[in-house]
Parts: sequence; C-alpha cells; structure tokens
Amino acid sequence: MREQPIGEAVEDDEREAVIAFHRGDMRAAIATLLEDVRHLRRQLALTEAAMGRGMTRGWRPTYDRD
Repeated sequence: MREQPIGEAVEDDEREAVIAFHRGDMRAAIATLLEDVRHLRRQLALTEAAMGRGMTRGWRPTYDRD
C-alpha cells in the first residue's frame, strides 16, 4: 500500500461516521465502500473511453493494486 494517501487523509471522525451510518456493522460499511470504489472505477473507464487522446495528451489512469 502507499505510505501517504492521494488527496486528503481520511479523518477518524469520517471513519466513525461511516461505521455509525451502518449501525456498527463493519461488514456492511466495507461492502458499501467497496461498491463506491467499483462505481468510481466504472465512471473513470467511461470517461476515459469518451475523452479524445489529444485532450489528455496521452494520459491514461493507472490501476495499480499495491
């Protein structure tokens, strides 16, 4: 895994809010977060397919799973 997250770090209160939303059910919280990741990856793939190569100057997202 990366040592530092990309963007802003996740705060403890954000973690607590996710867990509280699922009434303490950690498995449900993880399942929801994983579904969010899947959705965002699909959105990125759709955006990548719709964009012209010149618009991004050849940039392509990396899908590393460290």
